[in-house]
Amino acid sequence: MERIVEQGLLYDFYGELLTEHQKKIYEDVVYNDLSLSEIAQENGISRQGVHDMVRRCNHMLTEYENKLHLVERFLKIRSGVDEMKHLSENTELTKEEILGRVNSLCCEILKEL
Repeated sequence: MERIVEQGLLYDFYGELLTEHQKKIYEDVVYNDLSLSEIAQENGISRQGVHDMVRRCNHMLTEYENKLHLVERFLKIRSGVDEMKHLSENTELTKEEILGRVNSLCCEILKEL
């Protein structure tokens, strides 16, 4: 499951850098959960061809992330926002403690932007 989420995030951020043909096949595998045989038959290519293309796309998307780190930054920012939400619901901390932590989280998020 975690691999599918990772593939989805990479595709969401970098999918537009793939060709239309690559996007269609990758979407069929990741989002539409079609088998390699179904995709091969639909596109008139071999099952091995589909497998190779998906592997190449995964490699390309991972390389984009290794260079640009957009998904990593997004996940850090989302984590900070989630923590702020939990802090706003916390009744055990004082107002000053919450404000101090929120201020710290805001600084961390601004560094990521």
